[in-house]
Amino acid sequence: MMKAIIVEDELPARIELNYFITHHSNIEISSEFDNGLDVLKFLQHHEVDVIFLDINIPALDGLTLAKTIHQFKHKPKIIFITAYKEHAISAFELEAFDYILKPFSESRIITTLERLSSYQTLVESPHSSSNQVKDTIALWYQQKLFIVNLKDIYFCEALERVVKVYTHDRTYIAKMTFSELEGKLPKSIFFRSHRSYIINITKIKEIIPWFNSTYKIKFEKVDHEAYVSRSKVKEFKQLIGA
Repeated sequence: MMKAIIVEDELPARIELNYFITHHSNIEISSEFDNGLDVLKFLQHHEVDVIFLDINIPALDGLTLAKTIHQFKHKPKIIFITAYKEHAISAFELEAFDYILKPFSESRIITTLERLSSYQTLVESPHSSSNQVKDTIALWYQQKLFIVNLKDIYFCEALERVVKVYTHDRTYIAKMTFSELEGKLPKSIFFRSHRSYIINITKIKEIIPWFNSTYKIKFEKVDHEAYVSRSKVKEFKQLIGA
């Protein structure tokens, strides 16, 4: 069973969050705090798996607290719950598990709790590895940061000055290099088919022979297309069993 603490200086918000966690997960709430300094004292003698953390708290603000915790040998998953959307980039630089904006809905909390449960299942599996644990990525769409599940990505494209990530309904921007993005994607379903393309092999609808012994790839529910370069064709065929 995962253990968690809630760090929130507003009592009504703390009660509401406690209720959602208690009724929609198997997470045990070890303690609750209304300031960051007491959290640090608590963590000196106790280990927890998850911290639900507000940013605007007394004594030691949430971001400073998270930066300190990030240096720990045992790093709890941090889920920021805050009214301040402008701190999202800093939060994900600290590898935050999620960033939830107030006022939050019950369904939004449930989604995060379900992801936590999936994460815990992977951690406890004897076949799990570090590259399997992370199942989401932070991507940009219209100047807003979104948390996208990796399995929802159809393919990625490297253009001259931007890296695009395609899902069935949106084209996101990844503010990282193409190699960095490739390193975050599970190799069990993603394949670097071309120097400019990474494709999700589970989303392929059609494989079309193309110029110079290459292939054009079409996907379900996506109008955009990707390509397999000639140098990657043999590996691609082996991967799909062709």
